[in-house]
Amino acid sequence: MTTDLDAPGRTIAGKYQLVSPVGRGGMAVVWRAEAILAQGFRRAVAIKRIEPTLRGSPEVVAMFVEEARVGSLLRHPNIVTVLDFGVDEHGDYYLVTELIEGLHLGNWVNAHVLSKTETPWELVAAIGMEILRGLDAAHCRVDQSGKPAPVLHRDVTPPNILLDELGVVKLADFGLARAMDRGRMTRANVVKGKVSYLAPELVQGHSPSVQSDLFGVGIVLWEALTMQRLFAAENDVAAALLVRDARVPLIGMKRPNVPLTFARVVHRALERDPARRFASAGEMLEALRDLLRVLPTTTDATRLRESVRRAMATAR
Repeated sequence: MTTDLDAPGRTIAGKYQLVSPVGRGGMAVVWRAEAILAQGFRRAVAIKRIEPTLRGSPEVVAMFVEEARVGSLLRHPNIVTVLDFGVDEHGDYYLVTELIEGLHLGNWVNAHVLSKTETPWELVAAIGMEILRGLDAAHCRVDQSGKPAPVLHRDVTPPNILLDELGVVKLADFGLARAMDRGRMTRANVVKGKVSYLAPELVQGHSPSVQSDLFGVGIVLWEALTMQRLFAAENDVAAALLVRDARVPLIGMKRPNVPLTFARVVHRALERDPARRFASAGEMLEALRDLLRVLPTTTDATRLRESVRRAMATAR
């Protein structure tokens, strides 16, 4: 029997104390919490919990379990680490991950909008490289026998790109991921990815692929550069039509100071035909790496850290 007892101060499974909610999605709530360790030590973590009204749904529970399963398979510096998974004293699931102290990409862009400054295009490129490193690790995963067992993210959106205050970029939430060794999970009233960030082939009912993930990367980079929504619409139906047609305004028309070579990389990821996009996350990563090699200024973690901290101060 499930119960909605989640509140600040509650202890989950005798070892995690909830502090405050930090995010809410379609199926779950993410809490800041403290892991209770030996000798009175505590460690800050993030705990994800299924929304109380959905805890009785076998399909939602199955998706949550799948997120934990997939997340536990992935180990990479640019992917949020799964630390624990279990069932509490009331029979409700919890997923524990590392806590990222910072903000997500959408917050970072919005902070620049609020301060009326442009996002530094070279930092956008650097963030893109880190996203692609995480995706490449998921796409190139192999199983214990050494056979390819790729994981597709399927939900590359600004809230799932976390920028740590130390200047580290993490890809979060593989809850909509589909490990290729598992069948697809479906549920009529659970949106499989935010429509405005889907690839054209997905809104037409085709299967997800490496290229559909890369289209998502293209969207978030286009939006971070222009500080505008690419497929903004009043509802999901209208958004799906925009995505299907995939008419992408030239970045140079909205932001002339972005190098043409960078704009070309982003627009290639946003090709309507998947075959015209990059063949892999690694190939797109290499294109961005070539771009940043010739930069006279640095794009290391120190500069990103300073930018993230300024954005956090602006957002407060």
